[in-house]
Amino acid sequence: STYGNRLHAALQTIEEDLAAVVNEVAQNGGRLIIPSFALERAQEVVYHLHLLKKKGMIPSIPIYVDSPLAGNLTEVFRSHTECFDKETCKEFVKHGDNPFGFSDLNYTRSVEESKGLNEKSGPMIIISASGMCEHGRILHHLKNNIEDHKNVVLIVGYQAANTLGRKLVDGDKQVKIFGEEYKVNASVYI
Repeated sequence: STYGNRLHAALQTIEEDLAAVVNEVAQNGGRLIIPSFALERAQEVVYHLHLLKKKGMIPSIPIYVDSPLAGNLTEVFRSHTECFDKETCKEFVKHGDNPFGFSDLNYTRSVEESKGLNEKSGPMIIISASGMCEHGRILHHLKNNIEDHKNVVLIVGYQAANTLGRKLVDGDKQVKIFGEEYKVNASVYI
């Protein structure tokens, strides 16, 4: 099994831990960069952010899911509420809420929208593929944000050996992105 030989933090602290990171980023005026797998992990992160917002545990902060595949997969999740577990149905469906859509949440589709995120100011959350930071739009977000101490990279999935994601988890102080060296001044949380 992928995770069979590891101990993991208790699931009960997910909300508190995520809220603490979001609040830190909001207070510092930084960006929370979340490399995520497009299937299931991106939807899980959005679900928890929605819960935190609904409970008043995090401030209003723009959230961008910058992955066309994650956006398409989220539409499949959204279309099949009959597959939601009891907790999700209780929290959202019975109240007419959409667990994958709320006022602070935006899904980017085009390359232009993705690049435009780098021009925006103020705190924000960017959830982008690929989960191990090897390909895709996440590389551009890391390149543009990893050297700023106000920013946080939150690793929410498995990172294989020798991937950029693993190097961040291991605490490397300098990493290569698109063949160029970048100092890791952003905080990296796991």
